[in-house]
Amino acid sequence: MAQLTHMHGGDLDAIERTYGIPKNELSDFSGNINPLGFPKKAAKKLAENISIVSAYPDKKYKALKESIGTYTGADSKNIVVGNGSTELISTFIKSVNAKKTIIMGPAYSEYENAVKSFGGEYEYFELKETDDFLIDVDRLLTVLDGDVGLFIACNPNNPTGTAITLDQMERILIHCKAKNIGVMVDETYIEFSDNLDNICSIPLTSKYDNIFVIRGTSKFFAAPGIRLGYGITSSANFHQLLAENQDPWSVNILASYAGELIFSDTEFIEKTKNLISSERKKAYEELKTWKNVKVYESSANFILVKLLTDKVTAADIFDHMVRKKMVIRDAASFTFLDESFLRFCILSPEKNAKLITELKLMVE
Repeated sequence: MAQLTHMHGGDLDAIERTYGIPKNELSDFSGNINPLGFPKKAAKKLAENISIVSAYPDKKYKALKESIGTYTGADSKNIVVGNGSTELISTFIKSVNAKKTIIMGPAYSEYENAVKSFGGEYEYFELKETDDFLIDVDRLLTVLDGDVGLFIACNPNNPTGTAITLDQMERILIHCKAKNIGVMVDETYIEFSDNLDNICSIPLTSKYDNIFVIRGTSKFFAAPGIRLGYGITSSANFHQLLAENQDPWSVNILASYAGELIFSDTEFIEKTKNLISSERKKAYEELKTWKNVKVYESSANFILVKLLTDKVTAADIFDHMVRKKMVIRDAASFTFLDESFLRFCILSPEKNAKLITELKLMVE
């Protein structure tokens, strides 16, 4: 059971095997995927144009990059695309070739795994619980020195939901530029934010060539299966290395076409933002009134909760919720967190209400 609770969010197959509950009956609060599902307009267009699978994608992905540029405000010449964000993360880490990497934590374990795969050393910079997991830039800058060649941050951070502001990021970039340190910013969850303009690092990519901003389509556009990731950087070294190492047609034609469609679906984008914003605020305000939990304000589509009672652990809650056909994330496997932390994402109003009701019964 311990291995189950510490798994990657969204592994419903493992839960189905262990609990005997069909995965299509489970409400997944662990995977952080948009509850609206894949955009219906794009799905219809893909179905109508399925014959494109008989053609090769454009090697330069011109239309896809233009769509991303319009959506993000980035210069299309600074945009790269890949087979999911994992490919781009690995290539950027390889291009920096850092002797030592600092990873902001608590953090997604794949950053650590990618650094290790290239033989690099790493240390974590801890977002302290006593600071409500908000970044202390002055303390960070004292760490970004010496043998450090790369700093990795998720913004908003997974699993805390806290964010680095644009002004803070620029301070970090100026310091790192002087120290010859690369900066990788994972913005997987930023599109769910109410304050995107105040925390998005994309405007800094045309000003500084030591930053790489990475995003995917798995969470906001509910499309983990198409494996479409994209990144933005003005680093000539990175662009050259990607061109030398990336397989031709790394992004398949269906993923490329889907990207051209989803980034321009303003109706879907606004509907998602309104739903997540409203439901996140509702859940946060409710949890703030409970005496046995501490809740952290989030800029993402999930909320981190700390249990202030020793009568129940996050693993206990995970088990109870699965039996109620809801899957939350026991956050004990994240660096610096323990069995008192759990995380859940925002789904539909009805499902959120059911989760909150069950959670209250367990902790109050």
